[in-house]
Amino acid sequence: MARTSFFIDTTKCTGCRGCQAACKQWNQNPAAKTVQQGTYQNPPDLSTATFKLVRFSEVADSPGDPKWYFFPDQCRHCIYPPCKMAADKKAKGAVILDTRTRAVIFNPAVKISPEDFKEIREICPFDIPRYDEKLGLMAKCTMCIDRVSEGMLPACVKACPTGTMQFGDRKTIRKMAEERLDEVKKIYRRASLVNPEAVKVIFLLKDYPEKYHRFAANNHPKGTQMALNSLLRPTNRMGGMTG
Repeated sequence: MARTSFFIDTTKCTGCRGCQAACKQWNQNPAAKTVQQGTYQNPPDLSTATFKLVRFSEVADSPGDPKWYFFPDQCRHCIYPPCKMAADKKAKGAVILDTRTRAVIFNPAVKISPEDFKEIREICPFDIPRYDEKLGLMAKCTMCIDRVSEGMLPACVKACPTGTMQFGDRKTIRKMAEERLDEVKKIYRRASLVNPEAVKVIFLLKDYPEKYHRFAANNHPKGTQMALNSLLRPTNRMGGMTG
C-alpha cells in the first residue's frame, strides 16, 4: 500500500535550505515577503507558496550552551491520512491518493470553503495544510508526483547536498532508517524515528521532537483520534451525527 517513502536524517542537516529553494523553484511558487523575526528561519511558516520549510530552533539546555535543531518540515503523506477522511466528508475529491506512490495530493479542481478547510487542517496531526482564500484551494507538498511519476527524485531530495534526504521504495527506506538509527544512538541516546509506522516521511531526530518543532511528531494523538472518531461516526437519517 505505502510504496514509496522519504527518510530525513536531521543529524546531517546543516540548515542550508537547499531543499526549500528547490521546492519553490520546481513548483514555481513565489518568494514570501517577510521581516526579520530574530531567527535565521525564513519565511516564518508554511503557506500555499511554501510547501517545504526548514525550521530553525535554538535550544539552550544550560546557560551559555545553545544548540541549533534543524527540521525540514513538510507533509508527512500519512499512510491513513486524516485530511483525506475529513475532505471526503466535506469536499469530496479535494484530497486524493496517488495509486502508485500513495502520495497524499490536493486536487486543484475542487474548491473548499473556509469552514470545511478549517476542519481539514485541524485534523492534521502535523498542522500541514494551508489555504488560499482567494482561490478557495488548499495546498501542501505533493511529493513531487510529477517528477516521481517520471522516475525522478523529488526536487528537495535531489537538491540536498549533505545526504540528509533519501527517497525510494518504502521497505528499502525503512531498513535504511533503522540501520542509521542504530548508528546514531551510539552517540545520541535520545535519538528516534518519528512515527515510522504511520507516515511516508520518516524523520530521524537526535533529541526530543519538541525541541525541533511542536508538530515534529504526532504529539496530540488523543485529539486526533477524537476527530477521527467524529468523522467515522455514522449519521442519522436527518443528516446529523448519532450519539
